[in-house]
Amino acid sequence: MTKSKSSADLVRLQGMPPWDWPKNARATLLTVLRDKRIEGPERLIAAELAGEIVTMNDEVAGVLLEIVGSEAEEEELRGRAAISLGAVLEEMDLNGFDEGEFGDPEGPLITMPTFKAIRETLHRLYTDARIPQLVRRRILEASVRAQSDWHGSAIRAAWASGNAEWKLTAVFCMRFVDGFAKEILETIEVEDADLRYEAVSAAGNWSLDAAWPVVSEIVESERTDKRLLIAAIEAAASIRPEQVGEILGDLLDSEDEDIAEVVGEALVMAEGLAEDDDE
Repeated sequence: MTKSKSSADLVRLQGMPPWDWPKNARATLLTVLRDKRIEGPERLIAAELAGEIVTMNDEVAGVLLEIVGSEAEEEELRGRAAISLGAVLEEMDLNGFDEGEFGDPEGPLITMPTFKAIRETLHRLYTDARIPQLVRRRILEASVRAQSDWHGSAIRAAWASGNAEWKLTAVFCMRFVDGFAKEILETIEVEDADLRYEAVSAAGNWSLDAAWPVVSEIVESERTDKRLLIAAIEAAASIRPEQVGEILGDLLDSEDEDIAEVVGEALVMAEGLAEDDDE
């Protein structure tokens, strides 16, 4: 595969939803990921696309894991490869490896040995102080998608590090690991846009009722950044589903299609959660 053909193939995949990718998409991504002679952004793009569930299997996971651990690869590529392993870790952690009536008739995306190898390797690499900071941050952000015993202490260390980037990683991880309500509530009112976004998302994931006044204020403010607004809309539906209609009603007719769509989805989710509470 020449560089020009690989570039064209990647651009084509980027422009399509993953469920519409051609049958050779996995082979295309593997070819690019393995070719260390390729210069430019192609391998970075391939690493990102390889995280999509539709192309994931033991082989893809193995190639991504090899990149994460390779000192010969660029930091950004190693970090991107780590993040791309996060989705399959979460998928397998949530849905397991069983086939049959409630499983995938074609079998799990990856096998149990591969799942274990990803978790163990990421943990080992994270504890290696020689690994670049960016790579270690991305490893932590990916690995928390399937929680392990070591994650709580790692998040606390990142939070207390005094390093702004590590703190951002810590708050992101708090979305997936329980036990950090105090830190989430402390962060939800900070001025830093990225930290606040992650804190709002975490508050919604854990349905932190104490976050409601801030989250509802974010939703109702006309000055809220779109990215934060969307996070707050989703969080509001999770925190107080029985009240969310009161603050989202006007946004349902928003001229911004993305916001209107998120509001519609949030109201549907809130209705389901409210019904569950009633039962």
